[in-house]
Amino acid sequence: MMSLFNNLLSKIFNHAPTSSTSAGLGGSGANQIDITPILDALAAKNSEPLNWKNSVVDLMKLVGMDSSLSERKKLAQELNYSGDLGDSASMNQWLHKEVLRKIAANGGKVPANLVA
Repeated sequence: MMSLFNNLLSKIFNHAPTSSTSAGLGGSGANQIDITPILDALAAKNSEPLNWKNSVVDLMKLVGMDSSLSERKKLAQELNYSGDLGDSASMNQWLHKEVLRKIAANGGKVPANLVA
């Protein structure tokens, strides 16, 4: 079974131009896939205003994933969140940064200010 994070990653990378994805997942340096134009294009096509740069819920919605609290809790546990799962605001903030960090660690080019 594919992990929630790997599912999210593949949904983003599957929207990349084919020449970018030939390096496969986990690339680095010149083989990085710039996620900003991909996600901005998806956001522009979406009828709902989704701000993927600030919200893990919006990021998940943007790529067509279930962004319910239960799914976010599963994703947080998968990514080893050690905080209180009952504090959804703190969990969401951590989850957003951690998801973007993980995308960067797996071949995604993420704006530096979003992973700092």
